[in-house]
Amino acid sequence: MKRLDGKSALITGAARGIGKGFADAYAQEGAVVAIGDVNLDAAEAAARDIGRGAYAVRMDVSRQESIDGAVATVVERAGKLDILVNNAALFDAAEIADITRESYEKLYAVNVAGTLFTLQAAARQMIAQGHGGKIINMASQAGRRGEALVAVYCSTKAAVISLTQSAGLNLIRHGINVNAIAPGVVDGAHWEHVDAMFAKLEGKKPGQKRAEVEAGVPAGRFAVPADLTGMAVFLASSEADYIVSQTYNVDGGQWMS
Repeated sequence: MKRLDGKSALITGAARGIGKGFADAYAQEGAVVAIGDVNLDAAEAAARDIGRGAYAVRMDVSRQESIDGAVATVVERAGKLDILVNNAALFDAAEIADITRESYEKLYAVNVAGTLFTLQAAARQMIAQGHGGKIINMASQAGRRGEALVAVYCSTKAAVISLTQSAGLNLIRHGINVNAIAPGVVDGAHWEHVDAMFAKLEGKKPGQKRAEVEAGVPAGRFAVPADLTGMAVFLASSEADYIVSQTYNVDGGQWMS
């Protein structure tokens, strides 16, 4: 028997990267997985790649009607919702003096409000079902400390860690375990954008920031999504029934807590 046999999962921001990696791992462990993403075409392509019961759901976590609609679609399609992974997130960087209200509001709408209200919608469905569930929030090592040029993003991920603690304490009486994963630096297409951003802010050559960051990882390399899937499967499984409100670092040794 596979670890997630018969489970129904929803993963936000799952058309690529970490979210897609989690969806693939969940499907391999027997779950039916909804690929939630604002880009429906990309979500459908990801679902085709994964196969094994994966399907696409258009989902914009900054809009309540989209959150509610996605949860309703999952229940209509799979009959229930057992697992939520709050993975959708945005990144930005700027000097404190240059942070814009637009950037602040955009990141908080997705990274914090999106996490909270998607968690809430999933929890309401799980409570109504009456047999508990698993909710996994994606935090970050950036939520463990500040960074000079990443104040807004760091603060959103610190908020995710705090929300995980509070929601976990509140929902465990319903048999719903809320925990989080804090990755370090994860390789992917987004790093081209991140590297260019820091090149502009810090006056670095293209590729220099990436090399510096990678050199600072004790494990000697960036993570890939597969490095995180073991924790994601574990927290979604019955093996994690007694784990409540925790945030696990999966970062190659960058942060110890």
